[in-house]
This record gives sequence, structure tokens and C-alpha cells, in this order.
Amino acid sequence: MSHLLAQLFPPSVLRPMELGADASILLGGLGIVLLLTRLRRWGWLWREWITTVDHKKIGIMYLIFAMVGLFRGGLDAVMLRTQLAIPNNTFLGPEHYNEIFTTHGTIMVFFMAMPFIFALFNIAVPLMIGARDVAFPKLNAISFWLFAFAFVLFNMSFVVGGSPNAGWTAYAPLTELRFNPGVGENYYLIALQISGIGTIATGVNFLVTILRMRAKGMTLMKMPLFVWSVLITSSLVIFAFPALTVALALTMLDRLFGTSFFTIAHGGMPMMYVNLFWIWGHPEVYILALPAFGIFSEVVATFSRKRLFGYPAMVGSLIAISLLSYGVWVHHFFTMGAGAAVNAFFGVSTMLIAIPTGVKIFNWIFTMWGGRIRMTVAMLWQLAFIPTFVIGGATGVMLAVVPGDYQFHNSYFLVAHFHNVLIGGVVFGLFSGLYYWWPKMFGYLLSERQGKWAFWFFLIGFWVTFFPQYLLGLKGMTRRIYIYPHGLGWSPLNLISTLGAYAMGIGFVILVYSVVYSWRHREPDLTGDPWDGRTLEWSLPSPAPEYNFAVLPEVTERDAWWEMKQEGRSGKVRAEDIGAIRMPRNTPVPFLLGMSFFVAGIGAVFSWWPIAIAGMLFVIALLVSGWFEEHDHHDIPAEEIRRTEAALGRLEG
Repeated sequence: MSHLLAQLFPPSVLRPMELGADASILLGGLGIVLLLTRLRRWGWLWREWITTVDHKKIGIMYLIFAMVGLFRGGLDAVMLRTQLAIPNNTFLGPEHYNEIFTTHGTIMVFFMAMPFIFALFNIAVPLMIGARDVAFPKLNAISFWLFAFAFVLFNMSFVVGGSPNAGWTAYAPLTELRFNPGVGENYYLIALQISGIGTIATGVNFLVTILRMRAKGMTLMKMPLFVWSVLITSSLVIFAFPALTVALALTMLDRLFGTSFFTIAHGGMPMMYVNLFWIWGHPEVYILALPAFGIFSEVVATFSRKRLFGYPAMVGSLIAISLLSYGVWVHHFFTMGAGAAVNAFFGVSTMLIAIPTGVKIFNWIFTMWGGRIRMTVAMLWQLAFIPTFVIGGATGVMLAVVPGDYQFHNSYFLVAHFHNVLIGGVVFGLFSGLYYWWPKMFGYLLSERQGKWAFWFFLIGFWVTFFPQYLLGLKGMTRRIYIYPHGLGWSPLNLISTLGAYAMGIGFVILVYSVVYSWRHREPDLTGDPWDGRTLEWSLPSPAPEYNFAVLPEVTERDAWWEMKQEGRSGKVRAEDIGAIRMPRNTPVPFLLGMSFFVAGIGAVFSWWPIAIAGMLFVIALLVSGWFEEHDHHDIPAEEIRRTEAALGRLEG
């Protein structure tokens, strides 16, 4: 918008950045007016969702934003592949290509994968450990709204003021103000810091929830594997994300206040940014992957109808992966001259991390061995994951061999490798979890028939997209190029790769259609346990009531619900055991805090310091007002709970 208006009005009359900022305020004001005029009509939206602190509803809202992020990031990817489909293509110009390249990576990592895993954390973990909510429900809501407003702020960049274009890693000197004027990089830096605050809070919240709120009898070695993966992921978040926050904050200071932490012309150290970024960046790979490993562990046991093979080894491998993930970050820049000794150490540590990952692969295979496997959509994603991730891991070991990495680095071989891991590992796992826990979220199943169509289109499209990119890398095609000439031998492979990207897009469209179709033709899940599950969440009706458990369960075995069913216990409760339950009260404070950070973020992006300061003052006022207190609860009377449980058919007698 600002670029178009800059062509219509001379800079001496109207600066594009100022107009873009004015337009953002105008549009925001109109949006608020429309919201207020509709608030009475949409009061249920305010009461039930915007002000909610219920972990299940927060999980669903995370999921909605994640799917929107997947659409936006996927559309970026299709445009990138369209540009590279043929030589000398002019579909995208160099600046537009760099912008889309940057937003694709940023959205997929920060605004698709992270909210998707937080959605499944919220939906499953409290139910799996027998808790009524997370440890800090209001902090959980604040984390979501910080993410949501950061997502909106980042996506405003494509409309108002200019989009970030330095790549999703935002390396200096590409982000220096003299090389990258305008506000595009400001959007990136500020949106990710706002989102990062919520991410760290989520890590703390789930760490405390799992350590302090497990059901009676559920020792650490009786927790479901998914809960273990969330526990370790939360620990990684707490220790890894501060490094990224520091890197982004220092870069912001360089751009907005003229400091020289990474500005090379004034003695700054750009390589320090690279180190800080990848000290976060490689644990981030496992922040995304470990929850997928946990999902697969639950799915393979449920649909093989067997106890997970080698549970202690699986737990040990999760812990080993988390520890080793902090000792491998230098392999991202072997070619930058760290020295032979440093490169050798980090090459060996990178190879070592493949061992605990391999343990998990064998454990999943042995779990399936001799089992009565049901080929549901969730299980198909599990089966597709194993060979895909093995190939991604093997190419990762190839990149860990330093002399080989000197040839592969910055080529499309590397692009194919990390997509092999992040899509073949993380996205496959998230889709598996989506189908697995969908009935627990909404009370009905997604269409298996349409889900299988989506699966096959996406899987075949995935391999058609990324296998040619390994060959392109071996043929010398480097990443971050937007155009290439005839005669290099790249054209056929690029065209095939682009066709594969279109097939993946079709798979996603079928998945979305499946969601709409399944909702319109839904048949309520009356059992609460459509998969004949093994863990506690399947002992509850679908969707679960606000309080989750009328009577908190007591656990004696690892697969608690499976053992209860084998012993003939139905999960019903006696009326006399039900008492009043204290639940956290809904509050608008998290939403208002997110909005305040959003206003402060807009002020910082455009260097409108009065607006930025006003936004932060409102944040402080909300925090010290007492509205944030976690002890603000309401009581659900025992009689009301008995009526609810009776209606659900869960009262004994």
C-alpha cells in the first residue's frame, strides 16, 4: 500500500512510511469501532473465547492461528517455487522474492509450528496427567494473546510500511539500517520479541504444570511419552529462547538507537549474532521435533494396541537429545572459519545426536511388531514419518562431515535436508496429532476417507518437491537465488519440484475441506474414546467439561485408562464423591495486555515513541492493578457438577 501511494504522491509531499503508519491507525480505529458495534451481538465471542482462561479453548485458538499461518506460509512457498519453475522467470522481482522468502521461513517456524505444538500442549497435557487446568491459567491466556497480536503485527508488514527482506535468520549486516532502511526489519524484530515473551511463559507454565499437577500415583516414569516430550521441550524453551531474545533486542537497539553491537563499520561483531541465533536455533529444531516424537509414541501404541516398547529407553533418548542439542550449533556455520578443532568437535557432537534419535525409530518399529495395526489417518502419518525422517537424519550426518559440508553448505542440498526434517518430522507429527486428538477437541471425528486423500497428495507432493532439490544442490544450485539462466541443467528438476509443491498445496486444501465437511456432517462421539485409547484423556467425554475431571483420578499403571478398562472400571464417578470445584475466572486482562503490546510494537516499528511508551505504560498498569492475580476463581457447585456428569452418563448407578 505504501509503495503504491509513494508513486502517487511525491516524497516531499508525503513520506511513505508516515502514510503507512497513518493508514494502520485509521484501519485499526475502524476495526475497533466495528468490533464495538458488533460486541453486543457477538457477546458470546467475548465471554466464551476472548476472555477465556480454559486451556482447551486456548488450545483451539492456537490451532486456528496455526492453520492460518500454514496457509500463509504455504502460499509463500508456492510463489517461491513458481518463480523458480523455469529459467529467467519474471513472476517475482528480486525485492518481492526476498520478502516472500523471509516471511515464508519466519511464519512457518514462529507462527505455524510453534502455535501448532502449543495447541496440542494445551489440548492434551492437562487431560493426560489428570489435572483440571494448567498451573497458571491466566498466564497461559496471556501467552496466547501475545502470540496472536505478534502474528497480526508481523503480517501487517506486507500491507503497511514494507516487509522484512533479510531472510528468516535476519543476519547482520543485512539488517543494518544503512543497508536496509525502512521499517520491514523492525516488524520482524519486534513481533518476534513479543511472541517470544509468550513462548517463554508457556515453557514455564507447562514445566510447572507437569512437575506439580500430576494425578495421584502418576510418577515421572508413569507419565505418557507425549507428556515427557512436553516436559523436556518446555525446558529447552526456557533455556534457548532467551538467547534469541537477546540477539533480537541487540539488533533492534542497533537499528532504532544507533548502537553498534553488530554494526561492523563501528566495531560490531556480526558473528556474535550468528552464534546467539543458532544457540537458540538448533535447540529450536528439537523444540519442534520432540513433541512430534511424543505424538508418534502415543499414536503408535494406540493403533498397534500394544504398550510402547522400551519406555525407559525412549525417556532416556529424549533427555539425551535435549542435552546434545545445545552442543551442535556451530555446524550451521562450519564454512565461516571457526577452525579445524572447533569444526571437528561440533561435527562429532552432531553425529552423536543421531544415536538417541535412532533408538526412538527402533522402539516405534518394535512397538508395531506383532501388533494389530489399524490404518487410520493418524497412523499413516506415523508410518510415513519413519522413512522420511531416517533420510532427513542421514543427510544431516552427511552435513556434519565438515569437508562434505564445505561442498553442501548454502546449496539446495541443505534446503532439501532441513525441509526433510521439519516437514517430514514436525509437520507429519502435527498432522498425526491433529487427527488423533480432533475428537477430543470437538466431539466428532474427521473424515478418514478425505484424510487419506489429503495424506497421499501431501506425501507424494512432499517427495516430488524435495528429492529433486538434493540433486539440484549436487548440481551446484545455491539457495537464496531468485533467477537462473538456461543451460545449467537445473530447469527440469526445478519444474518437477514446483509441481510437487502444487500437489502439497492440494493436499492442504483437501484437509481444510475435510474439516468443513466433517463439521457439517458430524456424528457426535458418544463414547469419548473412539480410538480405544490408553491414556487418561480418553476416559473423559468429548469435548471435556470445563473442570475436566469431576473427581481427580488415581493412577497405578503407565497406560492408566487402558488398565482401568482391562480391570472393568468404566471411569464413572459416584455422586457422593463429587464436591464443589474451584476454577479460574475468565478475564479480559490477557487480551488487553496483548493489545497493549501490539500498540507499543506499532509505535516502536515506526519510531513513534509517545505511542510506544503509552502502550508499555498500559502494560505496566495492567500488571500492577491486581487484575492479573491467579487466585481469582469461581466455584462450580457440586450439584451442578452432578447434573453435568449425569447428563454425560458418567454417574455410577
